[in-house]
Amino acid sequence: MSAEVCVKAKGILFDMDGVLVSSIGSVVRCWRQWAEHYEVPNAEIYEVPHGVRAIETVRALRPDIDAEEGLRYIEDLEMNDVADLVVLPGAKALLEGLPAERWAIVTSATRRLLLVRLKAAGLPIPERIISADMVERGKPDPEPYRRGAELLRLKPEECLVVEDAPSGVGAGLDAGCPVLGVVGTHTAEELEEAQWIVGSLEGVKVTVGAEGLEVRFAPLV
Repeated sequence: MSAEVCVKAKGILFDMDGVLVSSIGSVVRCWRQWAEHYEVPNAEIYEVPHGVRAIETVRALRPDIDAEEGLRYIEDLEMNDVADLVVLPGAKALLEGLPAERWAIVTSATRRLLLVRLKAAGLPIPERIISADMVERGKPDPEPYRRGAELLRLKPEECLVVEDAPSGVGAGLDAGCPVLGVVGTHTAEELEEAQWIVGSLEGVKVTVGAEGLEVRFAPLV
């Protein structure tokens, strides 16, 4: 672990799954059930790609079906499967210490799935959200993070992106944001494009000042 660094930003854009909460059990179960329902080969061992919108996965697996219908089916499955959802270390304290106008969630989940998961986790509901159904192009396209910065009325370079997936890291960088990678769903090596990488949010501390935020943490490398 390296010495502590201090990153100055005016806002923070958080991914949700893998950064704030872990819903990996639900994701695996539900997508395998979805794959079985839609007769995808080897449904029982299907591994869903992390960090991309569900509708893109639906289109890739079954381009012949109504994508919106397929999306609604997986969304309903996941909304009813939150019993083993886990709040990741440091997430709750970090969010509760941030002024509402200084942060947003930018996620590949739909808005209604995001709200269900945050409620189940007991985490603060942000005033500002960019969800999968609010953008034309999902991660790794930069549109979601550019839209997130606009919600905070900031320039992308003024917003620190916090991500756990390579697709999200790439989206943040291409939007012009500095990116902090969080190990969990992917290894540090897989997140190597991020400017900094931490093992969790537990050691990430934010000081709020008149000019913005000072984010302190000790990166892994």
